[in-house]
Amino acid sequence: MKKRMLALALFGAGVLVAACGTASEDSGGGGGAPNENGFSPPDLPALEKLGEPEGALSVLAWPGYAEDGSTDPEIDWVSPFEKETGCQVSVKTFGTSDESVTLMKTGEYDVVSASGDASLRLIAAGDVEPVNTDLVPNYADIFEFLKDKPWNSVSGKEYGIPHGWGANVLAYRTDQVKPAPTSWSTVFDPDSPQKGKLTAYDSPIYIADAALYLMKHKPDLGIKNPYALDDKQFDAAVDLLKQQNPMVSEYWSDYLKESQALKNGDVLAGTAWQVTVNLTKSEGSPVDSVLPSEGATGWSDTWMVSTKSKHKTCAYKWLDYIVSPEANAQVAEYFGESPANEKACSLTTDKSHCDTFHAGDEIYASKIWYWTTPIAQCLDGRTDVKCKDYGEWTQAWTEIKG
Repeated sequence: MKKRMLALALFGAGVLVAACGTASEDSGGGGGAPNENGFSPPDLPALEKLGEPEGALSVLAWPGYAEDGSTDPEIDWVSPFEKETGCQVSVKTFGTSDESVTLMKTGEYDVVSASGDASLRLIAAGDVEPVNTDLVPNYADIFEFLKDKPWNSVSGKEYGIPHGWGANVLAYRTDQVKPAPTSWSTVFDPDSPQKGKLTAYDSPIYIADAALYLMKHKPDLGIKNPYALDDKQFDAAVDLLKQQNPMVSEYWSDYLKESQALKNGDVLAGTAWQVTVNLTKSEGSPVDSVLPSEGATGWSDTWMVSTKSKHKTCAYKWLDYIVSPEANAQVAEYFGESPANEKACSLTTDKSHCDTFHAGDEIYASKIWYWTTPIAQCLDGRTDVKCKDYGEWTQAWTEIKG
């Protein structure tokens, strides 16, 4: 495995600290220790022991990760935690990793579920602290290939507890999109029958989806990693997205709004989370999803503790609870992802869930290009060129949307 440099990237008036880990040359999800010559995070201690629960916990989470019955009265794993620990939970959801990074800087949240394009920014900025895994008993049952990875650790020091992982899928209306799609050409081909009724994820990180498509369809560009784009490669991805723009009826960051658009038929196809597909199907709409032939971008999420948390015992109680076999099974099945806890697989309602989502399948996991913050030091190992950093991705995304 190649070791990747870790670095800082500046954008606008704020600091977006970016850092990345390892990957094999032909896959996006490989493991390995972060480069020891990279950035040094603030020297922060991990909690040494638990105290009495403080009675409150503020959770910042991706939608579907901390359900309290407000979306569906039958979907509630927050209330059992409150009864068990006495920690009263407030939940704030976010739609993009950029939003989660901004919100964590306020110091108002005790824990956050961070994807790989946010976690190392939080670590480098000192917004989250190392985690004492000895205080999280259920950590012992987390799949080994999710531990000590570049997106949740620095120099062998753990900064969080793995939660779950999965791919960004292609969702489509089965009654309108025939035959069933097998390629991202459905959303990128200018002659797509679904043009004008497509949807795309509203974030600069979506540029990686275009780059992944070009990896397979324009190999002469030499793209080896969709998060490591030189000038020529970046321009090609941006041009593809500008070409796509008139075909997109709406960009989404709220999965409930995307679900509604699919139900209404305002959208016929586009990138989606599996939770969107699951929810839409459960409400009777003819929707399905596929992992296209080109592969997909995806996420591997980590629960992290805020440096400024005033409720750290409750925070650790949450980390242990949310990756317990029972809770992890519920979250994974509801959201549509692979659980992190190996014992969760025997507790899902759908006994084929872990097979469907490749839980424990390290080889499958290594094929997903997990969200990673782009930096000027090319993440594919090139040293003779500079790659576009996240600030430039953000500027380009504004231009793409017009």
